[in-house]
Amino acid sequence: MSEKEAGKGTEAPREKGFRTPGLRGAQTSTLFRAFNPELFVKPNKPVMAFGLVTITLCVGYLGYMHATKENDQQLYEAIDSEGERYMRRKTSKWD
Repeated sequence: MSEKEAGKGTEAPREKGFRTPGLRGAQTSTLFRAFNPELFVKPNKPVMAFGLVTITLCVGYLGYMHATKENDQQLYEAIDSEGERYMRRKTSKWD
């Protein structure tokens, strides 16, 4: 016998009832797969990178808008109870 033939007998036989682990091997309906594609689709790194960059830019833009709004608040001349005038930033009742 050659080594190839002898090696065949030493391999463990595969189980007949073996299934893929996780939800990929589970019996699911098409509707479940349509509403939960992230459970069945392999990760797509370019799409993940695009999404991460997009979300980062959106959050950065919101931060930029918030920072420029605070620096651009209007000033008005206020008079206190003693009759002195001073400049004050406009505030909201919510602040």
